[in-house]
Amino acid sequence: MYKTEPAVQLTFEGFNQSCGMKLNPRDEWVVIAGRMDWKEVEAQYMRRFPSKRGRPAVNARQALGALIIQRRMGLSDRELVKEIARNPYYQFFIGLESYQTSCPFKHGVLPELRHRFGQEFLMEVNERVLEKLPPTPEHTPKAAPKSADGENAGTMILDATCSPSNIRFPQDFSLLNEAREKLDTMIDKLHAQTREARRPRTYRRVLRKKFLAMAKAKKRPVKKMRGLVYVLLCAVRRNLDFVDRYLASGLFLEDKREMALLATIRELFRQQKEMFDAGKHRVADRIVSLSQPFVRPVVRGKAKAPVEFGAKYDVSVDEKGHARLEKASFDPYNECTVLQEVLERYRERTGRYPRRVLVDRVYRTKANRQYCEERGVRMSGRTPGRPSSDAKKRRAEERKERRNDADRIEVERFFSRDKRTCGAALVVTKLTETALGSIALSVLVANLFGCGLSFFVLFFVDGPVARPSVHFVEIPDDAA
Repeated sequence: MYKTEPAVQLTFEGFNQSCGMKLNPRDEWVVIAGRMDWKEVEAQYMRRFPSKRGRPAVNARQALGALIIQRRMGLSDRELVKEIARNPYYQFFIGLESYQTSCPFKHGVLPELRHRFGQEFLMEVNERVLEKLPPTPEHTPKAAPKSADGENAGTMILDATCSPSNIRFPQDFSLLNEAREKLDTMIDKLHAQTREARRPRTYRRVLRKKFLAMAKAKKRPVKKMRGLVYVLLCAVRRNLDFVDRYLASGLFLEDKREMALLATIRELFRQQKEMFDAGKHRVADRIVSLSQPFVRPVVRGKAKAPVEFGAKYDVSVDEKGHARLEKASFDPYNECTVLQEVLERYRERTGRYPRRVLVDRVYRTKANRQYCEERGVRMSGRTPGRPSSDAKKRRAEERKERRNDADRIEVERFFSRDKRTCGAALVVTKLTETALGSIALSVLVANLFGCGLSFFVLFFVDGPVARPSVHFVEIPDDAA
């Protein structure tokens, strides 16, 4: 059930500043509150409550405002409730009528709020926010060349990154030992439902001792590691047989999550046995965490982390410096397949294609180049074939590519801000929907706090580079 509250505070003047309190109207939380279209958020939020019965839910501004504060400040659920109770700026941001000494909701409702604000919902909110962001920066850059109706205009940057999930680094013997321990717990619960005096023997102490000996060892020889994996595979198979025997006799696991965990363990055992028999370390849809079986390894090829375990997502940045989440998935995908869809969405928003699209080498496939040429979009990167024999023309092309590479840094800057200050560096939620929603929320927060506040970003102009604010200006095709 959702109950509308017409007295929800929307303006700074409506906040009751009692007891001599005087809030700063230039505080970032006051400024950001004015950029949010709370009425539109509430209109979309109300559609999730078709029933007129039940306990009234937390209103839209309090729910989304609390999640934005949590993502921005990196607070846990309990810490968030405490900070809202003591901070008047937070209370103004979530729409309270006046300062009060307690938070209007408990920390236990926050997981449910994260379920309600999914990826699609937050992407729609992000679009509404981008419409209200300041169209001009603090320092006006050099004007962009005007384009006739129907001609391409603007710049779009596209790149992909990964947000790691909060899981232990996956190792075969560690995953198998965890599966063995989970099955031991299930056997205890199922055995308690019987009248049998003797519990099936699973050798849990012996296996625990072998696991700790390998986990604490400074060196792990291949033969010993393979021998331990074989022992743990046998133990998991034996425990699965015991559980199946109990279930076949009419017993059951009361918790539905345990049944889902049992299915995950079966798939883990199948994958690990397949890799063990074939002597390899790769398998399709490999499970790297029992608590989060949807997480997949993503090969990045970076020096710091060649492989990351989390969601991969593409972000586009337009000529105004506005970022949008284009695609997010836990299944690894080739980002070159996203470019054409992103260009079509750009055309739906603006009515035309961008004049240039700045991407790295992965996106520069033959199909994408042909797609851009047919639509008059100039893709960054050296064109295929030999360089021009004309030295002057070759130098002009090199200068243009250096400028494109410098402009493409804007999306890398956004990723840095998104991960350092908006929580995308580590996703701590444990469900698929909430994890993808956390990434979409981090993009929204990065847009809210990244335009016109305290971050240093670039002008993109046909000339010298200034540093006070963000703005793209498209470069003419004949610019050297």
